[in-house]
Amino acid sequence: MDNCKIIAIANQKGGVGKTTTTISLGVGLAQRGRRVLLVDADPQGDLTTSLGCNDSDLIDITLATYMEATIRDMPIPKGGIVHHYEGVDVIPANLELATTEMSLVNAMSREFTLKNCLEPLKDEYDYILIDCMPSLGMITINALAAADSVIIPVQAHYLPAKGMTQLISTINKVKRQINPVLQIDGALLTLADMRTNLSRETETTLRESYGEHIRIYDTVIPVGISAAETSALGKSIFLHEPNSKVAKAYEIFVEEVMRGGKKRNQTRTPFCR
Repeated sequence: MDNCKIIAIANQKGGVGKTTTTISLGVGLAQRGRRVLLVDADPQGDLTTSLGCNDSDLIDITLATYMEATIRDMPIPKGGIVHHYEGVDVIPANLELATTEMSLVNAMSREFTLKNCLEPLKDEYDYILIDCMPSLGMITINALAAADSVIIPVQAHYLPAKGMTQLISTINKVKRQINPVLQIDGALLTLADMRTNLSRETETTLRESYGEHIRIYDTVIPVGISAAETSALGKSIFLHEPNSKVAKAYEIFVEEVMRGGKKRNQTRTPFCR
């Protein structure tokens, strides 16, 4: 029986907290005994860098390697999954993924390339979280085709909230034409300063405009310098500032997301530092 859930963390807007949310959710699930794989599906490699690998361009095996091998119908090289000391496994990414996106244009069953890469790994994990790039290009479509569900981080500003309409339209199109099981788990309000009228009004608008159609998580992630610092330090907010408001909010969010699953034990190659 397949107990693995694949979740795409997606929004075509940049700077809305996708990578921080992916890492925080992944580490939070791992702390609760879940086996978690994080997939960096962004050529900028922000997730890879944020977990302490500052020389991502020197990594031999990345998500691009996996996808190129699948496109060419060749065996996927071993050793591409690395381990971060906070308990999550990672498939890293770098700029090679941008070339892979161009290769997908002429690939057979191009929308399912990432799905085919991840399928053999599902028995080893309870959750696979895909950190999507800030666009609705072929890599993101691949992530949506591979996923069981989507979590949408939305910055507490007017334009990111407004942009949800296009993203939801794309998700629904993928559901109709490519991946009929795809669901929206919910939207997460991020980088919110609830002392300001803008953040409060954005939350109200989000819940009134979309709340009847998709879940809006009760958790609101506050803006905080501690969250920004984690990317440079290569660690999660839980290790960097466990008592901060951001960490406490993500703790609650993890509880909202978690739906059980089997605990597994396995060792992996250490992640680069």
